[in-house]
Amino acid sequence: MNADVLKRVAKQMVAPGKGILAADESTSTVEKRLAQVNVPSTEENRRAWREVFFTSPGIGEYISGVILYDETIRQSDSKGRPFVKVLEEAGVLPGIKVDQGLKEMDGSPLEKLTKGLDGLPGRLKEYGGLGAKFAKWRAVITIDGNTLPSDANIRQHAKDLAAYARACQEEGIVPMVEPEVMMEGAHTMARCEEVSRKTLTAVFEELQSAGVLLEGIVLKTNMIVPGKESGPKATPDEVAEATLRVFKDVLPAGLPGEAFLSGGQAEVEATENLNAINQRGPHPWAITFSFGRALQGSALKIWSGKAENVAAAQKAFLHRAKMNGLAAEGKYSSEMESK
Repeated sequence: MNADVLKRVAKQMVAPGKGILAADESTSTVEKRLAQVNVPSTEENRRAWREVFFTSPGIGEYISGVILYDETIRQSDSKGRPFVKVLEEAGVLPGIKVDQGLKEMDGSPLEKLTKGLDGLPGRLKEYGGLGAKFAKWRAVITIDGNTLPSDANIRQHAKDLAAYARACQEEGIVPMVEPEVMMEGAHTMARCEEVSRKTLTAVFEELQSAGVLLEGIVLKTNMIVPGKESGPKATPDEVAEATLRVFKDVLPAGLPGEAFLSGGQAEVEATENLNAINQRGPHPWAITFSFGRALQGSALKIWSGKAENVAAAQKAFLHRAKMNGLAAEGKYSSEMESK
């Protein structure tokens, strides 16, 4: 473990005014995305879709890193340049999703755990050889009334995240630690806050117990928001107040930064919430974004699988990235959307 390298890369991932593009959707998830615009999910179409983003002119101005999928880290652009090299030449860190999806939790079939610890050191070594500088592992925590998640589910997710993070650092790869409290459900914002607090507390207990270098990780978690089926959405100020209340109580000062997942929020909604959180700064940690759909949605609709639409799709993507980059510094306003 090279602590200096881990610290440097982690800080680079949460550099001021930049965030991380989550382009690590599995093949089955990409198939659903492409189906929205009537594009068949062939390997070539998936490759072309990724190329729209990775070759966007000036991507490195707003994007510090990109999380890749196993298929994508092995692909090249239309000119034959490996995607990893394309990103590196743009000043963007290549990352890799290393978890292997979800499985039912023994004794609690309504809850999920994450697969992928078996064989992880070998996969990390291979991905490091392919150029990955950081990795990501997602834990899914589901709220169902006042009974789920169970304490056992939260604790096992925390232990697995810690084991993953330790394995990454031993291979010289910065771990993104992603415990996601899901938006799906009719739960209140207060219930999301309660579960998020309990989850993050357990995660940092297990990270410290496993000997993970906290200065060499990046947290990726949810904002505190009400469940999608609960009724009216929370205002950006309400989201900021609740989220920071948890963060100030739980996150260690040595953490380099937090890169929020969008969790199904609409594009502008996610930007407005991120901005409200940063307007209440400065904070002990950088607070930025690691969005997937909230960076790619508009660009996908514009692209629709047509080469003649690539430039317009890239323009939409870069606009969204710029808006979020501004929000990561608390400098965003809705008037900027139309400029």
